[in-house]
Amino acid sequence: MRFARAALALALLLAALPAGAEEGMWTTDAFPADAVNAAYGFRPDQAWLDHVQLSSLRLARGCSAAFVSPFGLVQTNHHCAASCIEQLSTAGRDLIAAGFYAREAKDEVRCPDVEVNQLVAISDVTARVKQAVAGKDGPDFAAAMKAVRAAIAKECSGNDAALRCDGVDLYHGGIYHLYKYRRYQDVRLVFAPEKAIAFFGGDPDNFEFPRYDLDVTYLRVYADGAPLDTRANYLRYAAHDVAPGDLVFTSGHPGSTNRLDTVAQLAFRRDVSLPRELFEQSELRGILTEFRTKGDEQARIAAGLLFGVENGLKAGKGRFAALLDGAVMTRRAEAEAKLRAAVAADPQLQAQYGGAWDGIARVLHRYRAMRDRYVFTEGGEGFRSRPFGHAKPLVRHAAERTKPDEERLREHTEANFPILRQSILSRAPIYPELEKLTLTFSLTKLRETLGPDDPFVRKVLGQKSPAQRAAELVDGTRLADPEVRRQLLDGGQASIDASDDPMILLARELDGDLRALRKDYEDNVEAPLTKYSGEIAAASFKVYGTSTYPDATFTLRLSYGAVKGYRDGGKDIAPLTRIGGAFDRATGLDPFRLPDSWITARASLDPDTPFDFATTNDVVGGNSGSPVIDRAGEVVGVIFDGNIHSLGAGFGYEAEKSRAIAVAVGALRETLAKIYRADRLIEELRQ
Repeated sequence: MRFARAALALALLLAALPAGAEEGMWTTDAFPADAVNAAYGFRPDQAWLDHVQLSSLRLARGCSAAFVSPFGLVQTNHHCAASCIEQLSTAGRDLIAAGFYAREAKDEVRCPDVEVNQLVAISDVTARVKQAVAGKDGPDFAAAMKAVRAAIAKECSGNDAALRCDGVDLYHGGIYHLYKYRRYQDVRLVFAPEKAIAFFGGDPDNFEFPRYDLDVTYLRVYADGAPLDTRANYLRYAAHDVAPGDLVFTSGHPGSTNRLDTVAQLAFRRDVSLPRELFEQSELRGILTEFRTKGDEQARIAAGLLFGVENGLKAGKGRFAALLDGAVMTRRAEAEAKLRAAVAADPQLQAQYGGAWDGIARVLHRYRAMRDRYVFTEGGEGFRSRPFGHAKPLVRHAAERTKPDEERLREHTEANFPILRQSILSRAPIYPELEKLTLTFSLTKLRETLGPDDPFVRKVLGQKSPAQRAAELVDGTRLADPEVRRQLLDGGQASIDASDDPMILLARELDGDLRALRKDYEDNVEAPLTKYSGEIAAASFKVYGTSTYPDATFTLRLSYGAVKGYRDGGKDIAPLTRIGGAFDRATGLDPFRLPDSWITARASLDPDTPFDFATTNDVVGGNSGSPVIDRAGEVVGVIFDGNIHSLGAGFGYEAEKSRAIAVAVGALRETLAKIYRADRLIEELRQ
């Protein structure tokens, strides 16, 4: 299961990590157990690490989770499961507002579009990948990389839809690993609290501390129609709550970080990508906010999308501020200059790797000119429509399924298509009124960005306005019906050719243009960036060894830290909040309104029970839902956020103020028992 690094790398690692250095999102096969022991007097052994790995889970569309009972019970965040909760809601039964509890097993309801992944094996495929791309550039490099990765994944999964095999670039292409997962798509909702307490404080409290959020949901994995047997690997709930100074670990799937990016890459994010994303998200937030005022049903169907936009906008502003601050760029520039000087001092290294930094800068200069066209076309920002989001892969899969696996678009390979198929066939409801709003917005942005005379824009809009075209497409499509989508998927090219659905017709008409744009991006941006980044990683290994952790890649990572407050604005921020504080903070008005269930149960609750807590663990987006565990490997909480100082964590760890935020296990027990009367769930969590 595990592939140890060289002894030199371990020695360098230990030398590089002083006691108490909590920075790091560590892969499970290279966890710094000796550094943890030096700082906290506890050394996780191999059995501990294996158990944590097999108990930890990834929600394939984002977020982390864990098995927490012998019967496939999964703990994650409410906001991570919100799409399932929304999709199971109706106008007459809003589960987001009211919450949900399956009092009997038969009441557990299948989520339309959730996939859970359990990591079962890691293997090093670096030599095979590097041999396949050796000496190649541009389109040849891209084709060779696509072919070798598809072949490796296919060999790993054996066309078994219950297995998922992902090729993972570590150190920006310095090392390639193959992650083998068990794939579960029968996932059912067991319990969710009301959104009013899951997201108490709303956007004003988002990325802040103190917090009073019960941001938790319980799901269950089923296999062959029965709860999955997880007796061998699950994380028990600890009998105690955390205390200040306690050592804690997180086991989750941080989405992405850019701590190893070059100065040119960080500057591109600061000057191009982030500002443009923030402008667009700000406009969309305003449109959705206005839409919600039209009525209760409009508020309900737009709530999830608005939450995602507001959350992303606040996080993006934090990242942008971190890059504008200058400290991140200065540190990166100093580290880059040091490595480049070491490379330049060695003629052999200079010949092999010396041009990589300037190569990345040239690629980004080229990408700057094509970025908006790519993002608003093949990137999808110009087509914010779920029916079109189904039409595009339906049209493509009809063609891709006839090709050899190694020649297919990556999402259509045998190893990758099962999750796309699940999405295409999802029974999640589609709301025409909301679809018209988002598609009108995105088509307007497409026209604004590329210009009304652009040939692609003319092909999309013809002589119509964005609002007219959106209404025509949404009103005319039948793709809101999953059975129609199933027939098109199963019918192959003949069904696609025969379809007169306007979304299918548009996807067919645009497919050639979109494929050309994608090929240009993959050949002339993605491939050379991968190649040059791999060269920089190789140079770093030659100079320093693999003495640090790789950037996050939405793969399993362990972090360690302590329950700890911080000082901010001249105030000491305590690391724990308590249930009684939620009532003190409540105003009776959104977003500081407690649910009626909490008001009713107030007298029965212990106000001193820990609610949320802050830790020094190194986490970023994607870690939401990560279990927080103690040295016994038992659950003491669940990560749901970071504080405002953590928003620059994608570029570097800031020890003094950056904090992860979790719901305490005590709050989970107290509220499940006294507010929700979830006796069946409580009994299961005792096992």
